Order: sequence, then C-alpha cells, then structure tokens
Amino acid sequence: MGGKPAKLRSEVIDELVRTTPFTEQEVHEWYHGFLKDCPAGQLTIDDFQRIYTTFFPYGDAKPFARYVFRAFDKNGDGIMEFREFLTTLSIISRGKLEEKLKWAFSVYDLDGDGFISRGEMTDVIKSIYLLLGSVVKMPESDATPEQRTNRVFELMDKDRDYRISLEEFLEGVQADPDVLQLLKLDTMTLGVSATTGSHEHNNNVDPVMPPQQQPPQPTGKGAATT
Repeated sequence: MGGKPAKLRSEVIDELVRTTPFTEQEVHEWYHGFLKDCPAGQLTIDDFQRIYTTFFPYGDAKPFARYVFRAFDKNGDGIMEFREFLTTLSIISRGKLEEKLKWAFSVYDLDGDGFISRGEMTDVIKSIYLLLGSVVKMPESDATPEQRTNRVFELMDKDRDYRISLEEFLEGVQADPDVLQLLKLDTMTLGVSATTGSHEHNNNVDPVMPPQQQPPQPTGKGAATT
C-alpha cells in the first residue's frame, strides 16, 4: 500500500458522474476526503474497522464493520477502491428508499444467495449489539439478538419458509416502521456515512448515540431523505 496514489483517471470520473448523482466537482471532493483516511487510494478491512471503531467507541465495532465492508467490496478482493466506495455511498446518501433497502438486504445476506436466513440475521444483529455496547439498554423483548431475530421473522417471513426474500424484506420494512428499528438500519447508514472523511451525512441520526458523537446534519444540496 506504499507510494503516492495516482490521480483519479478521467474515465473513472466520467463513469461516476454518469452512474451516480454526484457532479464532477463532488467526485473530486469525495476523492480528496477518501485520500485523507486512505492515503494509498484504497481501503482494507483493517482500515474500515479502524474508522468504525473511532466512530462507535463504546462497543466492539469490528464484526459489524466487516459485514458492511463486504457489501461495499463488490468484487470480493478484500480491497475497497474509490469507485466501489462512492458507488455504494451514492445509494446510501442519495438513493431512493428501495435502493437503500436493497443495499441493507445485501449486508444481511451474508452468503449472497438472495435470502436472509435466521442464522445470518442473528449474526448481523449480534454484531450491532456489540457495536452499540453498553450505551443502550435493550428492552426485555429484545434482550438477545435471537429474540430480535425472532420478532423480525414473525413480521417479515410471510410464507414461513424460515428465510426472508428480497421481496419480503422490501415489503416488510415499508409496511411496518417497527421493522426499521428492529433491524437498526439507522445505525447502519449512519456509520457508513461517517466514514472516510465524509462531508455529507445521512439524516437518520441514531437515537442511542450521545449528542457529542452525533455527526453534523446535512444542509442544502444532497441532504438524504428516507
């Protein structure tokens, strides 16, 4: 990872302007911010976990950061290039609700088979509990990741086949606001938008974070809506 990173190629800039909501100037600004945290021009899982740990200092952020990193790393090579970073971030920060939910589904779908099993959901929710640490006390009905997983499956697994399809996920989240809280999607998007020198943040502020740890809210162009 040594050496000075190359200047962002014009074809990459053109592609990102064409495929994301960002302007050419914004692409350059994001690249500048990306290089501040990733001087080599790429992000490893260790780098990503370090950033998450800084933003969520009250628990163990590494397991959850690993799951989120996998959803960014589209080609599975263990390295997050700037193109992968900005393409995914464009969905999280400015995408439509359905696009954001599809990305969230990919975080929970650990083996990429198009379904979320009970085991997968339990593993991700367990990592969220570890991430939040002792900052928040869960209600008795959600005292364990297994209990929360059971509640989610009761609401979303309509055909009772012990797995959640993308269609069930999209319908369940949009039909029942409680599911958003059960899945902690606010924590997921907040953590991502706070990484790598972000100058733009998701407006789903996590209510469990202390005020001094909350990121600044977006203003003007690019403020996300859900």
